Amino acid sequence: MTAEDPDGWVRTSRDGAVLTVTLDRADQLNAQTPATWAALARIGETVDDEVRVVVVRGAGRAFSAGLDRRLFSPEPGVPGGLADLGRLPMEEAEERIRGYQAGFRWLRLPGIVSIAAVQGHAIGAGAQLALACDLRVLADDAQLRLPEATLGLVPDLTGTSTLVELVGYARAMEICLTGRAVGAHEARAMGLANVVVPAGELEGTVDDLAAALCAPPVGASRATAALVRSAVRNAPEVQDAAERAAQVRRLHELVGDR
Repeated sequence: MTAEDPDGWVRTSRDGAVLTVTLDRADQLNAQTPATWAALARIGETVDDEVRVVVVRGAGRAFSAGLDRRLFSPEPGVPGGLADLGRLPMEEAEERIRGYQAGFRWLRLPGIVSIAAVQGHAIGAGAQLALACDLRVLADDAQLRLPEATLGLVPDLTGTSTLVELVGYARAMEICLTGRAVGAHEARAMGLANVVVPAGELEGTVDDLAAALCAPPVGASRATAALVRSAVRNAPEVQDAAERAAQVRRLHELVGDR
């Protein structure tokens, strides 16, 4: 396969209401390219209403080591390379990055709950992919890093907003500017991880969590998830109104079913 492969080293599988998305480039620690992000975006565009949970995994011993090293080449002509991106007019470059971000943002679409199953390295784009999900289950060998600033760049794949939501302003600032590794147990303590398990238990734990997320009635589950997401940014009185409206809709639907 090449960096231009239309599948972007991404494969999917389906088990009922659970869609699993796997970065499948284990020999390169699931390094990502623009083709990866395009493939992810296409998956998001085609998720049907029967999907309730999306699990994002990495094949092999790492979740994702971030960008394919070839993209850092200073030579022009590398497909998707940073050198070519830096030579584009500002608006064109920003629009291209907007397209890359679409491969991440869909993981919080209404109607689904997303889980990142993280083992080994989750660096740069890998960490931001994990952050794009609603929930994160980490193997005890997992390490998350956002080293972009140390490379003269910035995190640009939707990671900063979620990081601040999860760990707060001061910790997010420190993690982003130092580029240091955050181990699994520290990630759990600061709210980056929902649970940490031995590596051999990662798959089973994620499967159990996905089953638990699918257990409540679909209407109630989706309405509750929407409320939790809106609570992050809504003022209390706005959120109170959202809760009232959602509950009345649920009651009307329940009564209407009888």
